[in-house]
Amino acid sequence: MSELTCSLLTCGYEEEQEYTMDDYTGRLARWCPGCGDHGVLTAMQRMLEAEQLKPEDTVFVSGIGCSSRFPHYVKTYGFHGIHGRALPVATGIRLARPDLNVFAVMGDGDCCSIGTAHWIHAIRYNVNMVTLLLDNNIYGLTKNQSSPTSPQGHPSYTQPKGSFLPALNPTAATLGVTNASFVAQTADWVPSHLFETLRAAFMHRGFSFVRVLQRCPVWTPKVFEDAVIDPKQTELLTHERGIRDEASAAIYTNTRSHDPSDLNEAQNLANEVGVRLGLFYRDESAPRYEETRRLPVYTAEEKIEILDKELDRYAV
Repeated sequence: MSELTCSLLTCGYEEEQEYTMDDYTGRLARWCPGCGDHGVLTAMQRMLEAEQLKPEDTVFVSGIGCSSRFPHYVKTYGFHGIHGRALPVATGIRLARPDLNVFAVMGDGDCCSIGTAHWIHAIRYNVNMVTLLLDNNIYGLTKNQSSPTSPQGHPSYTQPKGSFLPALNPTAATLGVTNASFVAQTADWVPSHLFETLRAAFMHRGFSFVRVLQRCPVWTPKVFEDAVIDPKQTELLTHERGIRDEASAAIYTNTRSHDPSDLNEAQNLANEVGVRLGLFYRDESAPRYEETRRLPVYTAEEKIEILDKELDRYAV
């Protein structure tokens, strides 16, 4: 240790550290080759580096599914929970530790089926965190079961003659919940847009919901194929208060100007047929649960004292 370092530590200063993507890279991802989750992971690690988020102050929470392996592949704190329960855990972490950067990662079955009630109320609570819905239109980890977002007629092992019902639209559903404050949609095959969307979601104060259209090369390889092959099949929403993605402008020329403060228009756009990427809605004024409830802030010593007092009640 150098004399300068000793001197800084003695004086109470902490040496500044610049984080790189390697500092956020955990174990080798075990998703299938070609899985869109790889692109989401890379974009997230780029965002963590760009914002210089401290790994020890960052938490990823997930449920069950292919996407829910996410916390294993990011070198931060992580919680791999049970099916559909990522959001209540993430909400609890954020309320107890408002100093942490909290991310919840879910799949379409995880969020839109067993986790539906938590999803709706998390939107309504508007706690300050980022939520990613990685939507590949199928239950992938359980091997080809129809999910709520499976296209009508798409065959699976549980519905071999094709999904019976029209697919649920997570973007439109989120926009219909009271107190929604940030709703965006992006895709794993547009890396610059994905990165900029994650960055905008992190900068938002409130519950940021990002639906990522994500390819599954094994069970739903054809679902987004047209949009991947032909950029004109993808419409980008543009606005000065929307997602800034100049890198994709030369390729994705099919654009539409949309003011993200217009909820009615956002709902109309979400319900239109086609692949549409961008910021649908943002409301910075929506009340946040952690502020309206005004939870008390305790020191570590006070927390231990309160916990010991509570446990003493059950002493025999």
